[in-house]
Amino acid sequence: MTGFIFALTLRQLVFRRSTLLLLLLATIPVLVGIVFKIGESNEDPERFTVRVLCVWLAVTTVLPLTALLFGTSVIGDELEDGTVIYLLTKPVERWRILVPKVCAAWLMTTLLVVSSIAVSSLVVLGGDAGKVILGFGLAAAVGALAYISVFVMLSIVTSRALIAGLVFVFIWEGAVSGIFEGVRFLSIRHYTLGIADWLTKVRSDVLDAYVSGATAVVLSLVVIVIAVVYANRRLQTVEIREAT
Repeated sequence: MTGFIFALTLRQLVFRRSTLLLLLLATIPVLVGIVFKIGESNEDPERFTVRVLCVWLAVTTVLPLTALLFGTSVIGDELEDGTVIYLLTKPVERWRILVPKVCAAWLMTTLLVVSSIAVSSLVVLGGDAGKVILGFGLAAAVGALAYISVFVMLSIVTSRALIAGLVFVFIWEGAVSGIFEGVRFLSIRHYTLGIADWLTKVRSDVLDAYVSGATAVVLSLVVIVIAVVYANRRLQTVEIREAT
């Protein structure tokens, strides 16, 4: 059952209309990298790749928005239209429904974001892009799972998960954590940057994350576990509506 739910959810995500929009979003860092490369800028290529392509575009924009749309849809859409009744009425533990859906959304998010990071970094740095791709790729994978866990949880808790997720991404992680440094210990974005900084080991003038790598890994795991456990508990008590 778990494998079937994973495969079915993955197929649904691949053929969603919004997935094409997310694919276009993921190409933005690549296009910016191409413009930088043909423009023969005097800026340091490594600094531009890390700060602009990876941090500002991939981690700050592409990652949370991709995770938001995938995360809020894998269960939220089925709860909204009532089709989830066909799963919830079966004698299956709720976690066997929840986990494969989280994994499917995480896989799709990771593929899009890491591909965006890898291709855009290669465009600018060529053969020297290895450490950037590895560091930011692994960091994005961890960040994607943390984001997905939170957004899936929100989709079970509220019918306005998309709005709540946008508030979290742009208000909490964007504005609030940008103003108050202490809040960055409660920001998935800064966990991701902390892991990337830890793994890439680039110069401090290129990337100097506020949250240390080891701390970022631990806090990411805490967020993932809490979000998934709470989502599972809420899914056990969700009100089942007939599909219309």
